[in-house]
Amino acid sequence: MAYEIKSMKQAVAGNPYVGRGIVIGKSEDGGKAVFAYFIMGRSENSRNRIFVEEGDALRTRPFDESKVQDPSLIIYYPVKVVANRVIVTNGDQTDTIEESLKKGKCFRHALMSRKFEPDAPNFTPRISGILDLGGEFHYSMSILKSADEKGSGCNRFTFDYEPLNGVGHFIHTYVTDGDPLPTFVGEPERVKIPDDLKEFAAEIWENLDADNRISLYCRSIDLKSGKTEKVLINRYTKE
Repeated sequence: MAYEIKSMKQAVAGNPYVGRGIVIGKSEDGGKAVFAYFIMGRSENSRNRIFVEEGDALRTRPFDESKVQDPSLIIYYPVKVVANRVIVTNGDQTDTIEESLKKGKCFRHALMSRKFEPDAPNFTPRISGILDLGGEFHYSMSILKSADEKGSGCNRFTFDYEPLNGVGHFIHTYVTDGDPLPTFVGEPERVKIPDDLKEFAAEIWENLDADNRISLYCRSIDLKSGKTEKVLINRYTKE
């Protein structure tokens, strides 16, 4: 059905590798904006990461500095806040969007200067989202994908949403595991957003593939008070 709404369990359970994923939506009671971002990893370099909060921002950091092979595509800020807008992405395009907003430009304009990641043969898509909390809450999501298996060009897709209570949209980098990895296809998937953020985070984490999940971050923002709640889960933690 075109209007099917899956639980996050239905969206990810049994799939060995959906890669990195963004969920944005509205709580079931209609009172909170909600987003989640997670990362998975297959290689030692990709798995050697944790999420660390820096105020309202979130960054990735190596878990073991001595094992870092190539930081260029794994170390970045997934989340930044500019005034009443929250940016969430799977790469350093977070910074591009931040700079564009500060210059009075928009989310879509910022991403016109970027394209998919240069990690042939996968050409991992850049996925991005923005929550606009100024006035009536709304959000947008984007995916930048290779136009073919050679990386000859970039196709850019942006999706703009008027939030519905208890509904979110889920976009991720890959369909599943593979060699090369198959790129996400179609529109962001409709998923259920409960009122309880901890319940939401647990549902995502517990159903991501246990061998490949690395880190998860969820945040809700009360649309009246601005109060935030956060859940951060890292696979690797220092004792």
